[in-house]
Amino acid sequence: MIRYLFNAFAVDGEIDLNRLSGKLGIARKFRWEEPMRLNAVTLELAGDRDGARVYLYYFGGAIFINCSDDVVARFFAGIEQHLPVFRGGQRLASRDDYELRIDPGQKALITNDYAVLHRYDPTYLDIICFVIAKSVALERIEERVDIVFDEVEGLIAKMGRGRLELPDRDMARLASSILSFKFTSLAHIMVLDKPEITWDNHEADQLYTTMARLFELNQRYLEIKHKSETLLDLTDVFSNLSNARRSARLEWIIIVLIGIEILLYLLELVRK
Repeated sequence: MIRYLFNAFAVDGEIDLNRLSGKLGIARKFRWEEPMRLNAVTLELAGDRDGARVYLYYFGGAIFINCSDDVVARFFAGIEQHLPVFRGGQRLASRDDYELRIDPGQKALITNDYAVLHRYDPTYLDIICFVIAKSVALERIEERVDIVFDEVEGLIAKMGRGRLELPDRDMARLASSILSFKFTSLAHIMVLDKPEITWDNHEADQLYTTMARLFELNQRYLEIKHKSETLLDLTDVFSNLSNARRSARLEWIIIVLIGIEILLYLLELVRK
């Protein structure tokens, strides 16, 4: 039996693969949806026979295959000098582990924690890395969405007490964060996109479809989308209330100014 152990990490930001390839002296360009496969020790392009390797995805996923904790730590220490996204402890803790077992004597099986397949195919590694990279990236977004929900919950509590003071800058920042959740989950992580190999390889398509269902990629994306839309609706309510409050203040200021003008006019009549 041959075993492949996967350790999934997520960084807080995008990984500029083409910039990184220039830093590492790799003379090739990477397409938007293509991962960079590196030898985790030498930081050179990895081949199918390389043992310890890492898949880097532009949307912030780093998937290590058969790498010890020491190799992972040395990889991050070596790569952080090339890209700011890896500096200053911005990388997140390991978020998911997976195992692939190649054993012709066992029944083929795919679960949330491991997969058993009868034969080795390098495309299987690509698909497993792609799915768990999406999963940890979605988990990062889910945590950020929950943080914004907590912030909005505090605003709702203030509104319940009759107080709502939210500057336009903070309102714009909140709306920008919410829109970024929807854009990142759909455009960057490509939740709804399948790897190209699945169109030509039936077994690869089955593996991807099964793993995507087990990791609930589509359902999690829809939940992020629903939460984002709810947050946008709430932001719109806050914005309308803030505008109404501002308009009421302006009206009172106008009324006070008119009153002052009338008072001055009356004082002038009394003097005469």
